[in-house]
Amino acid sequence: MIEVKIETDIIKLDSFLKWSGAASLGSEAKFLIKEGLVKVNGNIEYQRGKKLKKGDIVEFEDNKYKIV
Repeated sequence: MIEVKIETDIIKLDSFLKWSGAASLGSEAKFLIKEGLVKVNGNIEYQRGKKLKKGDIVEFEDNKYKIV
């Protein structure tokens, strides 16, 4: 599991994908979420504006990212 530190209390899912390096562009993050390729805490997430907080786990491809 990859730990990704954020400096704020919350971060939106599309921004997190860019911040963590899982997506290189915002448009790529939007596409990945829209296609159902991203899970948050074990559930497929379709809302790119989903608010994430410390402790949440984001899964994409074979990687798991824990927000710390």
